Amino acid sequence: MPMYKVRPLPRAGGEVLAEQLPTCMYRMPNLHRRPAAAASSPPPPQEEVDPSLQALESRQEEILKRLYELKSAVDGLSKMIQTPDADFDVTNIIQTDECPPLTTNGADLDLMLGKDYGALKDIVINANPSLPPLSLLILHSLLCERYKILSAVHTHSSVKSVPENLLKCFGEQTKKQPRHEYQLGFTLIWKDVPKPQMKFSIQTMCPIEGEGNIARFLFSLFGPKYNAVTSTLIDSWVDTAIFQLKEGSSKEKGAVLRSMNAALGKTAWLVGNELTVADVVAWCALQQTGSANAAPANVQKWMKSCENLAPFSSVMKLLK
Repeated sequence: MPMYKVRPLPRAGGEVLAEQLPTCMYRMPNLHRRPAAAASSPPPPQEEVDPSLQALESRQEEILKRLYELKSAVDGLSKMIQTPDADFDVTNIIQTDECPPLTTNGADLDLMLGKDYGALKDIVINANPSLPPLSLLILHSLLCERYKILSAVHTHSSVKSVPENLLKCFGEQTKKQPRHEYQLGFTLIWKDVPKPQMKFSIQTMCPIEGEGNIARFLFSLFGPKYNAVTSTLIDSWVDTAIFQLKEGSSKEKGAVLRSMNAALGKTAWLVGNELTVADVVAWCALQQTGSANAAPANVQKWMKSCENLAPFSSVMKLLK
């Protein structure tokens, strides 16, 4: 007895007729193909956009732009609020943006400082107005020639009064642009501190202390690349200017001046034939210690070369 029964296939002339088996369960018309008649017909006319809808879209774009600017401003303020310097007197704020047009690509700063979407990179420096860090002011002016910088001066509550020329050490405010249009924020807070302090990344960075160390960091933003020997000479001159020329005894100052005179007899600048952070720090140390008038001939010539540069000449006005 067979287990399954199969319907016998009809035969035609002794041959088995093939059955037409279905290829799908249900047949549906193809909706992705246009009928031949419709393909030749012209496309339907486009609907006119409602003017009120266009106005609504424009208003939405404007709101989103303002929200982005507000977010950038809040992110920048949060960096200062998270530091002990948040209690500065906001009535003594002077913001400036008198910087020449941008001459380099902003990607350089992203490469050196890291990319932070939606927030302006801020450098915050605390300094004592009784001994202003002149080298940092010069480097700020040099940075303004290369980057688009949002500058600000604040007065901390630990300082009773600050001279007017120090409050305006970055110049007068002329115009104000949205915060996100700048590449770098440079904030100087006049505060009662024993030595200058700087923070860049508030959340993760320990403060950098000392005028020489901060000057090295700021000069690195120009992106110069030196070999090991040149870098060592630059660091040596910076330390010599800070610890011997500025803070040393009269005997030490005399020895430094003689070394500078010998070095400047061979090259136009202290290290090589171009300006470095060593020249900036050493020139400022001579100005602050009053040793400029007693400097040897080569040093005097070098000082005049420095003062022919606009950033140096503008800082000289603060000394008067």
